[in-house]
Amino acid sequence: MKQLITLTFFLLTFTAFAQKPCEYSTNVNDSIGSYKVTNEYMISEKYFGGTFDYVFFALAQTDGLPALNLQLIQKSKDFIKANCFDKNSKVFLQLENGKIVTLIHIDKESCGTLIRDEKGFDNRINTGIFMFMKDNFEDLKKSPVSIMRIKYLTTVEDYIVKRDLTSELNGKVYHPNTYFMENIRCVE
Repeated sequence: MKQLITLTFFLLTFTAFAQKPCEYSTNVNDSIGSYKVTNEYMISEKYFGGTFDYVFFALAQTDGLPALNLQLIQKSKDFIKANCFDKNSKVFLQLENGKIVTLIHIDKESCGTLIRDEKGFDNRINTGIFMFMKDNFEDLKKSPVSIMRIKYLTTVEDYIVKRDLTSELNGKVYHPNTYFMENIRCVE
């Protein structure tokens, strides 16, 4: 009887801590190399004064080199200021253990694309690719993120990274603060 209880406890513990499989929006291996990208994941959602701001992350790996694809979507009927990425742009992630992880933007300027939709909203979509530094990659596996700072070409924006985020956009529940802890293994 004691062995049965031990076996049951072991199986319950094993299934409770099992990692979910990695899901990729793109996974290509050919003669040129390999490239894979995880599905986009909402990190921040803000609505203020008729303006919607969304931040999405996706992890990418190109020939074994991991990167973060960051996508910003702004939606408003008012003027939308362009937040551009350049070679000096960075993403700073403050972890709950007090460490700060810095990701560096690739050397490509990007101010996004402005699209007007059928409801009269202007939509600005901007994507940046940020590289991990070797010395802080491991820290992201161990501690949740509490604050994110994005340094653009002309401004800096801070985001509080929530434990739970129920999106008004799609009704899904996200866990942005543990995003790296749960997904960074998908691009190692």
